[in-house]
Amino acid sequence: MASPNSGISGPAAIYLDWNATSPIHPQVLARMHQCAEEVWGNPSSVHRFGRAARELGEQARATIARNFGAHPRDLLFVSGGTEANNLGLLDAPGLVTSELEHPSITRCAKELERRQRPVRWLKVCTNGQVDLESLQQALQEVPRGAVVALQAVNHETGVIQPLAAAESIARRAGAWLHVDAVQALGKLDPSAYLFGDSFSIAAHKIRGPKGVGALIWRCGRPAPRPLLFGGQQQRGLRPGTPDPMSAAGFAVALDLAKSMLSSRAGIELLRNRLEANLARIGESNVLGSPRLGHVVSWYVPTWRSDELVAALDVEGVGVSGGSACSAGTAEPSAVISAMLGVERASRTIRLSLGDLTTPAEIELATTIIHRVVARAAQTQRTPGLASSDG
Repeated sequence: MASPNSGISGPAAIYLDWNATSPIHPQVLARMHQCAEEVWGNPSSVHRFGRAARELGEQARATIARNFGAHPRDLLFVSGGTEANNLGLLDAPGLVTSELEHPSITRCAKELERRQRPVRWLKVCTNGQVDLESLQQALQEVPRGAVVALQAVNHETGVIQPLAAAESIARRAGAWLHVDAVQALGKLDPSAYLFGDSFSIAAHKIRGPKGVGALIWRCGRPAPRPLLFGGQQQRGLRPGTPDPMSAAGFAVALDLAKSMLSSRAGIELLRNRLEANLARIGESNVLGSPRLGHVVSWYVPTWRSDELVAALDVEGVGVSGGSACSAGTAEPSAVISAMLGVERASRTIRLSLGDLTTPAEIELATTIIHRVVARAAQTQRTPGLASSDG
């Protein structure tokens, strides 16, 4: 199987940012290439070319919906997790969420506040989970039919949220539970997150194509109000010509991810090795809560996270300072800030592994990281040189 680094120039080219995205799987690419050649019609057209494209998309819809115990008609193909979260939340009469969530949820919350709808922010524990007692209190301050929006797995720490308990609390209060399952899909056994009334997912996190995701809801949860206006595609809830080729690639990627779920223990062993290696260099934000076995949150007091990410990139190691959706900003991670404070957030990087990561890459990455981090210590010991903060 080809390396995710094929075609990437640089001295090392080690990719440790799988939470940002993953390389498309060859079988997914082959299926999409076949569809592009053979089933290229507009799925809204009534002639045979359109019918073939529509059937392809509906097969993918049924395959994906089945994994969530949902009816195919209650799955909308969208552009990704951000659109799915927006579509699932912006019509809510009230919202309960936390600063741990992806920006596509926290910014929805701020938009609802602007619209003067009740929004309550949950307390965050230092272990990276939401405080369930604050959830009980918050639900007393929003109307029935409000939505509780929580991630199944955090995108920066890998921490697994207590969704079963949250669902029970929400149900008693007459609220709906929306689960952002983008980072859980294909990495966590579905029994740990299938407690929601609605779900957002994205293909590119599981080696599928970018630009396609889904909002799924269970029978009984109200259908979302459309954000776009146009034709009657997808029952008018998400108008616009859907892409059956991408949907088919998504379905293949999901099947492959399910089949490889049991092999993720090997990734966790590599993560543990990386974490142990890094612990010999500097501090680690190792969290006590249950977390997925492919993410390392690492605190480096001598480097600002944006500068360390850039320095490692020069050496060929790809990591991140937080969510890829927040890249390019000078703001520290909102997730780590909520958990451990702004100072740690501004000096924390995220390293995430995938099924193509090798032991050799872990050892080489550790060597490079040690060399780069040591530069700051050397700079501070050398008179006349500026500190790493600039």
